[in-house]
Amino acid sequence: MPPEFFLDRNLGRRVAEGLRTCGWTVHRIGDVFPDDGQDVADEEWIAHGLDRSWVPLSKDGRIKTRDLEIQPVLERKAVPFYLDNQQLRTTEMIERLVARRDAIHRAVGSGGPAAYAVRSDRIERTWP
Repeated sequence: MPPEFFLDRNLGRRVAEGLRTCGWTVHRIGDVFPDDGQDVADEEWIAHGLDRSWVPLSKDGRIKTRDLEIQPVLERKAVPFYLDNQQLRTTEMIERLVARRDAIHRAVGSGGPAAYAVRSDRIERTWP
C-alpha cells in the first residue's frame, strides 16, 4: 500500500490537487487544522501527521536542523521529504515529486529517522 503524505502549508492547495490527480493520497494542513494551520507550530503538524502514519512533505529543508521540529521525526523513526528549491512553480513541484515517486516510496519503506531532499534528478538523504 503506498504511503500517504501530509503537506506543509507552504506547498499550497494546487500542489495537493495536482498530486491527487496523479494518484497520490495527500492531506493538507488546512484539511485538518482551522485557518489553514497558520497558528500550528511545525512540530505539531509533523507529529499529528506522523501519528497517522502520514509522511511529511515540505519546501522547508531547515526543519531537519531545528530541535523542536525534528523531535517527532526522531521519536517515530519517520522519513520526511522536502523540495530542495523553494522557488519552483507549482507545476514544477508536482512534476518533480511525481518523477521521484518510486524513490520516495522506497525511502519511506526503508524507515528512519532520515530526511530527504527531492532534487531535480534524484532524492538525497540529507539527515542524519
